Amino acid sequence: MFTVRRWWEYKGLQIGLLALVIGSAWTLRETRGALLRELYQSMSSPLQMLNSGTMPDKNVRDAKMLELETRIAELESQNEKLKSLVGYIEKEVQSQKPIIARVVGRSAGHWWQQVILNRGSGSGIKAGSIIKAEGGLVGLVESVTANTSSVLLVSDFKSQIGVTVSRTSAKGILQGDASGEGILEFYEKIPNVKVGDLVSTSTYSQKFSPGLAIGRIKSLDLKKLPASIAKVELFPPIRYLDWVTVYPPVEKQESESLEKLKVKN
Repeated sequence: MFTVRRWWEYKGLQIGLLALVIGSAWTLRETRGALLRELYQSMSSPLQMLNSGTMPDKNVRDAKMLELETRIAELESQNEKLKSLVGYIEKEVQSQKPIIARVVGRSAGHWWQQVILNRGSGSGIKAGSIIKAEGGLVGLVESVTANTSSVLLVSDFKSQIGVTVSRTSAKGILQGDASGEGILEFYEKIPNVKVGDLVSTSTYSQKFSPGLAIGRIKSLDLKKLPASIAKVELFPPIRYLDWVTVYPPVEKQESESLEKLKVKN
């Protein structure tokens, strides 16, 4: 008995250490080191917080400041655009105050064809309403819901507008070209026009009031058959429309001259 006791006192510590090592190795193997990682994280977290100091708070403050600066810049930009648009409206003599609306929808595949406005029948907009922006005519409202309006742009292939050349009163039909330009086909074989002439809506139009600015003649093809044509640079910023003004539809008026010319616009 005495011998066994002496042996345990001599070997017990070694056996205990060996069991601890084996047990730890087994635990690490079974947990795939998860326990060790947890222990490391719990021990190192205080040190990480000490080392980081106030950096996380500073980063958050910087991010918030950048967000606020971005929002302020956007609001300033929109404010300048609205000021410009209001000034443009005030220069015109109108019997009815226009409705200001913003472009909120545009398809990447139909960029030059259609836009969606954030105002609809609830704001008094009707199908056939005229859409303008700084620079002149933008398009025509095709359809409305209570809170939105779908606008056919003058740059759409389907758009056909009766126009006149301001300098000589030469007339024709302007069709969209799915770009910042339009194609003007004249009624006359050889019209009295030149590059740089200004183009506006004509008195023959049933959907637009006369004299609305559209663009400027950029190039001419007077040898084109069956009629001479011109490329017209559109004035309104069709490419990047943002704010627009909406005017009531023009009342249709029948006339002998319209029937004879059969203007489709």
